[in-house]
Amino acid sequence: MKQGSNAQKLNSKTKIIAVYAIFIALTYISTWLINIRLPFVGSGGLIHLGNVPMLIAALVFGWKAGAVAGAFGMALFDLTSGWVLWSPFTFVIVGLMGMVVGLFAEKKPIKNYVINSIISVIIAIVIKVGGYYLAEGIIYGNWVAPIGSIPGNIIQVSVAAAIAIPVAPLLKKILKYSE
Repeated sequence: MKQGSNAQKLNSKTKIIAVYAIFIALTYISTWLINIRLPFVGSGGLIHLGNVPMLIAALVFGWKAGAVAGAFGMALFDLTSGWVLWSPFTFVIVGLMGMVVGLFAEKKPIKNYVINSIISVIIAIVIKVGGYYLAEGIIYGNWVAPIGSIPGNIIQVSVAAAIAIPVAPLLKKILKYSE
């Protein structure tokens, strides 16, 4: 019986690693393939769909998956696409975003999925806007220019939420039936 338990643990750990790897890759690819540089003041921001798989990971698989997908997927994008200086900031900021959304999804402080998801995404937007404002201020030594990135950050997460919030429950149902 103990051997069976170890096999189940291995199977479970293998599934977890596979889910994390898939969502890291999806986050990276969605950030890399589908992005638009915005013409705003400061760094202007980058609109991409990398937040979609990060949010789906958090809403479907919980806070660890959201944090891992966001932190590693987007930091890897920064490292491989000329945004190297941003990578440590991205790792922390987007990791926190995925963690917060996933915690809400796991704890369900409000029984209504849509309201719960919207609240968690609003908190994620605050983390993104505040985090990247601080990062840009530190990187450029200017505390006014980062204001120009705020609209892009809000748009980016809002668009991702509009896609992820309706898709996540469908994915949960599909996964439930496949078990």
